[in-house]
Amino acid sequence: MAFSHKQIAESIHGVFNILGVEKCESYFLFYGETALGNGFRAFLYFLGLAYCFIGLSAITARFFRSMENVVKHTRRVVEIDPSTNADIVKYEKVWNYTIADITLLAFGTSFPQISLATIDAIRNIGSLDAGGLGPGTLVGSAAFDLFPIHAVCVVVPKAGELKKISDIGVWLVELFWSFWAYIWLYIILEVWTPNVITLWEALLTVLQFGLLLTHAYAQDKRWPYLSLPLTRTERPEDWVPAEATSCKYESKVCNEYSELHQVGEDEIKDIVDSFSIHSRKGTGPVYEEVPSTDDVAESSNRYKQNKINLENSHVLKLWKQQFADALMLESTESRKLNNVYLRLARISWQLLLAPWRLLFAFVPPYHISHGWIAFICSLLFISGIAYVVTQLTDLISCVTGINSYVIAFTALAAGTSWPDLVASKIAAERQTTADSAIANITCSNSVNIYVGIGIPWLIDTAYNFVVYREPLRIQNAEGLSFSLLVFFATSVGCIAVLVYRRVTLGAELGGPRLWAWVTCVYFMLLWIIFVVLSSLKVSGII
Repeated sequence: MAFSHKQIAESIHGVFNILGVEKCESYFLFYGETALGNGFRAFLYFLGLAYCFIGLSAITARFFRSMENVVKHTRRVVEIDPSTNADIVKYEKVWNYTIADITLLAFGTSFPQISLATIDAIRNIGSLDAGGLGPGTLVGSAAFDLFPIHAVCVVVPKAGELKKISDIGVWLVELFWSFWAYIWLYIILEVWTPNVITLWEALLTVLQFGLLLTHAYAQDKRWPYLSLPLTRTERPEDWVPAEATSCKYESKVCNEYSELHQVGEDEIKDIVDSFSIHSRKGTGPVYEEVPSTDDVAESSNRYKQNKINLENSHVLKLWKQQFADALMLESTESRKLNNVYLRLARISWQLLLAPWRLLFAFVPPYHISHGWIAFICSLLFISGIAYVVTQLTDLISCVTGINSYVIAFTALAAGTSWPDLVASKIAAERQTTADSAIANITCSNSVNIYVGIGIPWLIDTAYNFVVYREPLRIQNAEGLSFSLLVFFATSVGCIAVLVYRRVTLGAELGGPRLWAWVTCVYFMLLWIIFVVLSSLKVSGII
């Protein structure tokens, strides 16, 4: 393949840059960093990036716990039995299953990418050219979600265990909007207004997220004319197995505050609780007959008063305990280990996590305001880490000469998609069906485009429209469009295999060990194809 003189010059420039012939004058903390060699600086910045991803995993675990408290919130409804004239107290879930999957679950796991793209857009505000770090990360994250996470979820179930999607109609709706998101992105980049994004295109991109929510809710409720005529498979009695359900769901109020989950490895195990929104126990209306309205009011007031007193006495203790646990380097389980090397490894890991755990201890306990305060604080910390990640990525690109799109497709996409991987893996391992594991993947891809790319572009296009009366120019739009085409082609191959497994094996996940691993390797090959072709295109090599 013939190279142009410009491409050869850029390649040579990148090689010389990483060898240290040219110095990158930008720095992260101190100007003295510029005196170091570019290779050593790149090594240090990559270490910093990896450490940020560790912190991102830790705060995301707290985010999941707060989100689980938000989702499990119920409302109390009192109705009158017409036959006995007695009051019936009914407790109903506030959140709908499907809407919770798309908004809280998918949005939560995608928030690192969304915040990174938004920060990148804010940094470029006032410029007619859009930043490439955000879109590159989000498209790369979509590929990581679809291929490596599917690959992990397929082999996670035990040998011979089959897990299928029970509500195929909702999944098809989510899959349609996921595919359409990338088709739409290609249209506005190459067909409608090539290489530029207008204010109306950005606004329409964001509004389509509302259409996704409406369509998915209509399918879940089986609205006529708006839903597919597909029956939902009977959900099992325990949507989440009993051993995977937190004790808080069966305990009294006083036990709700008896445990404090640490940030890190212990808390990541508890991410499964975020999927308990699909537990049949407590999700459907729970009825309770009471003799009179006065008794109901008195009982309710007594219950609320007891709960408030418990909150006042326990929440502050829990918050204080969070700081104590953050500084504890060895747990009770670790002390029981006879292997000295294993104990040292665990202590080293806890020592590595200690700064993050101490920082995240400032996040209030999840029990306050149904978890909303912890939810918002976790998002703020995620945004802060995302800002540091953008700075480190710019420096890595500066000292190595590697195109920022390539870093976004690979390192940033994989690092920021780690919460998606953890969430889907635990769902595939613990849940009795494949709904949440696969829904998290498809919904996250939709959220990446409609929200993750739509909102940053809306910010920049609105500013440019008001100040310059100009649209937003997309740098390397051709490379981004090429990546979308490659992603679309490989994703068809991925979905085709899932459908084939559904037809032949009866389930999307699990099955015979050999075929599970063959599927896993196939999905990973699709991801490698996407990364290699996309990186070569944005680098100008093909």
